[in-house]
This record gives sequence, C-alpha cells and structure tokens, in this order.
Amino acid sequence: MTEQVVNIAGYPYQVTYQENSSTQDKWLLLHGFMGSRHDFDQLISALPGTVLAIDLLGFGASAPKVTRVERFTMANQIADLQAILGAYAWEKVHVFGYSMGGRLALGFAIAHPEQVASLILESATAGLPTAADRAARRQADAAKAAHIRQDFPSFVTAWEALPLFASQQQLPAHQQQQIRQQRLQQRPENVAQSLIGMGTGAQPNFWPKLAEVTVKTLLIVGEKDVKFNQLADKMLQQLPNAQKAVIADAGHNVHFEQPNQVIARLKAHVSR
Repeated sequence: MTEQVVNIAGYPYQVTYQENSSTQDKWLLLHGFMGSRHDFDQLISALPGTVLAIDLLGFGASAPKVTRVERFTMANQIADLQAILGAYAWEKVHVFGYSMGGRLALGFAIAHPEQVASLILESATAGLPTAADRAARRQADAAKAAHIRQDFPSFVTAWEALPLFASQQQLPAHQQQQIRQQRLQQRPENVAQSLIGMGTGAQPNFWPKLAEVTVKTLLIVGEKDVKFNQLADKMLQQLPNAQKAVIADAGHNVHFEQPNQVIARLKAHVSR
C-alpha cells in the first residue's frame, strides 16, 4: 500500500493507493461517519485491479480543521471526488460506499454516471423522502453536533450503544477497541460540521433519481440490520440494474464484521 496526499480545493486528502493486478478494474472506496480509509485495510489488497481508499473531508487522524460548514455539502464533496479521480486520470471506477460513504457514492453516480463502472452501496439510503422528514433530521443532527462539541468521548460512547451497532459487541475485544480508537481520533469540530453539512437531513432526496441509475449496482446489507435491509429492498425495487446481497452474521458495518464475505461478493459483482 502506498500512502499519498492529493490536494483538492485547498484540502489535503489522505489516500491509500494499491495496485493488485493488471486488470482494468479501478476502485474508489468511501468510508462511513467517523471512519477513515483504514476501514478498508482488509479489503484493499484483495480486490482485482487498482484501489483508492480516501479519508473523506474532515475525517481521519491527520485531518486539518475545516472551518466552513458549506465545504461539507454533498455537491462539494462530489466535486472533490471527481477532482481526485482526475488527479489519477481515472475515467471509470467501481464506486463502493459504506453508510455515509454510500450516500456520497450514490450522489456521485447520479451526478457523473459516465465515470461509474459499477456501484456498490453498503448499508446505505437514498435519503429522506419528505421535507418534513429532512427538517426533523436536521434538528436531531444539530442536537448531536452540540453533543459532539460539548463532550466528544461521551458522544462516541452513545453512538456505539445504538442498536445499529449492537452486533459489534460480538466482535473480539481488540476489534472493538480498534474501531473505538478510530472514532476517538477524529477532530470533533469536523465531525459536527460533517453531520450538519452532509447528514441525511441535509443531503438531497435521491429516491426520485434512482430510476436514472442504470449502472449495475450491488446493495450489501447485514442480516442483523433490519432497518437497512428494508431500505435496500425499497431501493432494489427502483434501481433498474441492482442486486441485493445479505451477509450472514453481520450488522450495519458489514465489511468490518465479515470482510471475507464482502470480498467474495465484490469479486462476483464485477465479474457478472
């Protein structure tokens, strides 16, 4: 693995670059909220072709402070992704996003379909369908942002206690500690800004756009994640060229809990 820095619009994006084989496959891996490119360390060396995993705006242990909340908007981050691909002269990529990264991956596929070879969404949603739902979520996220700014370790503990992550309590202690430390190493102000700027309530509603996503798509969910199984079923009905993969013994963070199963699904996806 090669660690690199790509400067985009004044921001130093931390990138892991890995060439695994001579196939034409190129991968862009997008992590979730309070994650980093290292979320994908178990996947990076296993995928065919060449892989880019990036620390998304404001995240990662070395992220500088991002002062303007507008910098975090979905549109701005989509533009950054396109610029990163341009820096590597990559024309078409398999875009794989987890949770928050999945929302960004979907947004990128809608905005730049010509650059997407295929789309993989893990534990992701197309947004909230009504203005009232989005307003309520923005209000809830503003309260979370205040908690982050006031007592970040307490917020991380509360986040880890969400039912969404209950299955992670079955992981070995060292893995639980690994993901907790990664969360605690984030810059709290950036975490709060990201939630306000690109939370589910702040992003566009992509549900009406799903019919336009004609590229082959894989929806990955853990069998224990009831909420996102239901969302995946709903998305499956509206995406023209999608399949759903339910991963056994996994919750929300599927690639972390069951990396080998996810790798097998990804390899099958690109070969179909």
